[in-house]
Amino acid sequence: QVQLVDSGGGLVQPGGSLRLSCAASGRTLSGYTLAWFRQAPGKEREFVAAIRWSSRSTYYGESVKGRFTISRDGAENTVYLQMNSLQPEDTAVYSCAASSGVIVSSTYNSASYRSWGRGTQVTVSS
Repeated sequence: QVQLVDSGGGLVQPGGSLRLSCAASGRTLSGYTLAWFRQAPGKEREFVAAIRWSSRSTYYGESVKGRFTISRDGAENTVYLQMNSLQPEDTAVYSCAASSGVIVSSTYNSASYRSWGRGTQVTVSS
């Protein structure tokens, strides 16, 4: 099973940017899908973005399309989430997730992922 360490959260003003990182280890990532989910206090976990390691196909939640970009670095075994034009409603704990054999229709479902990072807090506030 792959191990994940997510990082890069912090406090940012509205309109600002942050880049989150998810470092993976323990397995080759060929055939894996890596994703970011977020959860705000009192709300359900929400799909943010995902990338298929081999094809580099990307998927985004509706609320972040056009503002967030997911990418991966094969040499570093790391997935990044570049977040631009951040708004207070983006405030949440962001967690990285990974699994092999995720079919496209299940990409957006957190139950599809077996490995999780501990999460990193993103706070957008003036």
